[in-house]
Amino acid sequence: MPETFASADIPADAATVWRTLRDFNGLPAWQPAVAHSALREQDAPDRVGSVRSLLMANGATVVETLVALDDHSRVPTYDSVRSPYALRSYRATMQVLPLTATGEAFVGWSVVFDCELSDADELTASFRDDIFTAGLRALAEHFTAS
Repeated sequence: MPETFASADIPADAATVWRTLRDFNGLPAWQPAVAHSALREQDAPDRVGSVRSLLMANGATVVETLVALDDHSRVPTYDSVRSPYALRSYRATMQVLPLTATGEAFVGWSVVFDCELSDADELTASFRDDIFTAGLRALAEHFTAS
């Protein structure tokens, strides 16, 4: 199965970055690819099993489920259950680690997914570059502007 990873140093301490990233409904505050996020009425932004519907900046809709939220390790994990991509599965994880030398945070964002072999390279590049790398740059800018 294809996988990809992106990472960035974020100019804020790990606890502050974690408070932002653990909010499963908070992507529009910092991720430019996401125009709007809505949870189902019965869900909460920190409850495993919550489902969010994302309106992407390009007009597409993506639906994702929070499958794990580990406050100790600062790791949220989510699955995509509906997207415009031809995926059989998609599981993404973020992790926030402290950079002890600087007091800032390191954020890694990864995904393992399944798709047609002919789509793997294009989707890998798109997730890495257009979603993860661009999103992490925007996250860094979000904290620079704060």
